Parts: sequence; structure tokens; C-alpha cells
Amino acid sequence: MIETESAAEMLKAFSHPTRLSILQELLAGPKCVTDLEELLPVRQANLSQHLCVLRNANLVDFAQEGALRCYYLARPRLVGDMLKLLGREEPVIKRSPAQLKADKQRLEKARQRQAGSNSQIQRSPCKSSST
Repeated sequence: MIETESAAEMLKAFSHPTRLSILQELLAGPKCVTDLEELLPVRQANLSQHLCVLRNANLVDFAQEGALRCYYLARPRLVGDMLKLLGREEPVIKRSPAQLKADKQRLEKARQRQAGSNSQIQRSPCKSSST
């Protein structure tokens, strides 16, 4: 079963273009903050905020060597799979008003059938066992 709070936090972390760019860069390998500053059009203060969001979602972590802080993916397979899914082109399914009306009518008929079959079910009262 999915832990909804952490899943929601993770999806929020994926929901910003700058964070997606950071994750794409880290997918290629660990990067120090200075490397990310050079690769992305983001100022250091803004970059730090985005990295904090990604850390709180347990998507990235860092190793510190002196003054250098180098980030890496904490969950590389998950991030890689998610970025692949987000990059996939899929056709958008559009339904005409006539198709939507037909779908609604089919759904209504199915609900009526289900309601009718539920009313015909005979329910027997629970019997208590006597010992």
C-alpha cells in the first residue's frame, strides 16, 4: 500500500520545471552546487531552495567535502522511471459530445441494472448460535 503523504510530497517535488531540470542533470551523475549553477539558469539561492524540496522528498541527498556540497539521486531508479514517463508522448483521447452522451446513457443503464439486481437479493437475518 502506498504511503500517501510521502507520495504526495514526492509528486510535489516533481511538479516544478527547475526541479525536473535538476533531476535530469543528476540522473547523469552527481553534481556539486557550482556545477548545477553553471548548467542551469538558476541563481544559487533559488537552486538551494529547490534542492531542499528534493531532499525533503527523499529524491536527492548530498555529500559534503569541505565547502563543496555535491548532490546525487537518492532514488535513481524511481527518478529515472518518472522522468521517462513524463517525457513520453501519448495521444490525448478526445471524445465528441455524442460519444460522451452515449457513455452517460450506458452508465445510467448499468446503474439501473445494478440497483434492480440489488433489490432482488433476499437477505437472511443473522442467526446467533446457542451453546
